[in-house]
Amino acid sequence: MGFQDRGYSSDRRSAYASEWTAVNAIIALNIAIWLANFILTGDLFRELFSLRVSLNDLLCLRSDLPTHPQHFWSLLSYGFLHDGPSLEQPNNQYSPMHLLFNMLTLWFFGRELEAVTGRGEFFRFYCAAVVFAGLAWVVGEGFGGQGGRLVGASGGVMAVLAAFIWYFPKQTVLVYGVLPVPVWALGILYLVSDVRGAAEGSGNVAHLAHLGGAVFGLMYAWRGWQLDGLTSVPAGWLARRRRMRIVRPDDERPLSVRPGDDPRLDEEVDRILAKISRTGEGSLTTAERDTLTRASRRLKERSRP
Repeated sequence: MGFQDRGYSSDRRSAYASEWTAVNAIIALNIAIWLANFILTGDLFRELFSLRVSLNDLLCLRSDLPTHPQHFWSLLSYGFLHDGPSLEQPNNQYSPMHLLFNMLTLWFFGRELEAVTGRGEFFRFYCAAVVFAGLAWVVGEGFGGQGGRLVGASGGVMAVLAAFIWYFPKQTVLVYGVLPVPVWALGILYLVSDVRGAAEGSGNVAHLAHLGGAVFGLMYAWRGWQLDGLTSVPAGWLARRRRMRIVRPDDERPLSVRPGDDPRLDEEVDRILAKISRTGEGSLTTAERDTLTRASRRLKERSRP
């Protein structure tokens, strides 16, 4: 299947195009892990170190995760693995096509989405989508009753495709390099295929992970979520600890804190302004617009004599 989008063929000489993007980093990491798995399971590595190691066996997501919660990290690590040598399943058929198809899809659709969200937010979105898709698969597997295992970036990639469709529904893609269709139609084809596959429960494709990723991607774009809080919470907690000090009753009130100040409102305004700089004012939700209005009113009240 080939993909085409007029935006991809344009000459972009922006700073975004010249820097190392989150999409590039994710693709490079997936390829590196795939190659490392071949090296670690190969005969040469066994001759040199007298052992073999399969990253797919170590880092895959297993359906019995609820009974082994100490392996919680596999909810993320599985999304950077693809079909490859396995010591637990030596007769497993593997091909680079699994990796190639996922990375091509991520490359075609992820770049445009990252241009909307920004590099850091795209990386947080992608990782959260992988986790959500993995949880959907674990639940669908019946909490470990079938002893299955999951590898592949498809859940995160489907989230990228779903969010792309929400932002750019009229973009055109070429199916099999020949048939031009709007990207929303391609999304419907994938949705029907995954719903049908999940209902039949046949094959080795993790349709539930696909659906979980797609749902997360649509919810993210529809609700205008921002995931910067996932990384800012630890930093904010440390910053608050650094600001702690002993205050005595006779101490003067710090000049930086005045009655009526609302640090939480200021932080929210900063986040909204950063979002406007990335995606434009049209991307704001009703609640975010109300927040800016409230902050503006408060500033006017302060400026009054």
